[in-house]
Amino acid sequence: MDDRSLVPLQQKEVIFYGDTLTVVLVQMEEETHILVPIRPICENLGVDWSGQRQRINRDPVLSKWVRFAGITPTNPKEASKGGNPNMLCLPLDYLSGFLFGINAARVKEELRERLITYQERCYKVLSEAMQEGRLTTSPDFEDLLTANTEAVQAYQMALAIVKLARNQILTEARLNQHEQRIETLESQLGDTGRNVTPDQASQVSQSVKAVALALGKKTGRNEFGAVYGELYRKFGITGYKMLPARRFDEAMKFLTDWHENLTGTLPF
Repeated sequence: MDDRSLVPLQQKEVIFYGDTLTVVLVQMEEETHILVPIRPICENLGVDWSGQRQRINRDPVLSKWVRFAGITPTNPKEASKGGNPNMLCLPLDYLSGFLFGINAARVKEELRERLITYQERCYKVLSEAMQEGRLTTSPDFEDLLTANTEAVQAYQMALAIVKLARNQILTEARLNQHEQRIETLESQLGDTGRNVTPDQASQVSQSVKAVALALGKKTGRNEFGAVYGELYRKFGITGYKMLPARRFDEAMKFLTDWHENLTGTLPF
């Protein structure tokens, strides 16, 4: 990370779902970039700033692009505090990567919806807040973009935000397709993380064997298929290894009670 503080060419404050966000336009390596301070976003979301800064420094992409920029406080209360005005920022192009790296499940429940809102809507609102008038791509207009004026800088900001919003939409579509494929596989194979352990599956199998043998003595038939079939029907599964872990005790009681009714004794 480059520790030198960048001087903004332009700074804007935008209202985003009740929160004030700051964005600045800076010159980086002969190109202009929009930077967004990260700490205010973390504070608005109730996310630990120290932990998120460490995550940025560990990330091979984000750590390459993170920069310090001099931010002028617009809130009188913040301005009165004084101190170092330099804030850790990310280019707007990389902000979505940072936001999507925050696990919504680990955020306090009362702030979770706000995080998801940030992840889904951030760039659209920023674009609407900064973009003025209709954009055109006529040759004469492109020539005008060489001027270093406030209007041209605002236009460049808007273009970058719109481009990022498009990329975000495409990313969300790919994520949705991926989640659907996972759900399909889970429905076909079962989610092993929520099923009984091998040891629990062995206990179920031994209990089925005890019930089948006891039932077979009464009927004179091989009752293994019948006992397994009743177990599968009762618990909505297609194999005893796919029994949900949370229903293990219920299944064992079902088999134990069945065996006791047949023999008057417990199976083990």
